Amino acid sequence: MNTIRSPGAHILVVEDDVKIAALLTDYLVDAGYRTTRTDNGNNAVSLTRQHGFDLMLLDLMLPGLDGIEVCKAVRLFSEIPIIMLTARIDEIERLLGLESGADDYVCKPFSPREVVARVKAQLRSRRPPALPARPALFNVNDSAMQVELKGIALPLTPVEFRLLAELIRHPEHVYSRQKLLDCLHDDFRDCNDRTIDSHIKNVRRKLAEREPDFKFLHSVYGIGYRFEMPE
Repeated sequence: MNTIRSPGAHILVVEDDVKIAALLTDYLVDAGYRTTRTDNGNNAVSLTRQHGFDLMLLDLMLPGLDGIEVCKAVRLFSEIPIIMLTARIDEIERLLGLESGADDYVCKPFSPREVVARVKAQLRSRRPPALPARPALFNVNDSAMQVELKGIALPLTPVEFRLLAELIRHPEHVYSRQKLLDCLHDDFRDCNDRTIDSHIKNVRRKLAEREPDFKFLHSVYGIGYRFEMPE
């Protein structure tokens, strides 16, 4: 185990490739984070029990417990944000599913700057709101099936409402198209992967008409979408 001290959040890097682990650590330290490194899944679980880490970067393929098993074990006692690192495209659906417990994933090869950006996003989403709280940018009204942006309801169809409401409730979370389909009511059985793209396109247009300077819905290549809240 290697620990590099810094005044920022404490990140556990679980990666058995020495070069990748060192590269991630360098970028995280440059971004102001404190880091601890381990190359073993069993150690990752025990270290998380011992220390108050703020986030875990977790490789999928590890000696000892693999990444998914580490997620399952950690989720028994901690809600620490977990970002999975994987080179196996066929595992992405499992990583995004409830069985893994991961909050996000990054595919190898990756840009270390992107990883740092994902770390910042996860830490920001877990940060308690400052007091006094500013008015919410979005308000989701389930009974009226409305999403309000700055207090004014967006002209959404029922399908668009359900998609946007789900994404707003879980900012920075990556949703596959199938997961978004699962969020829709049974009344919309005619929906498929491609119609999800069409509905997202319409929601983007309606958001842009109100807030042209900010992109809320981001495409995740080959997977689906995530919602990003402005600072």
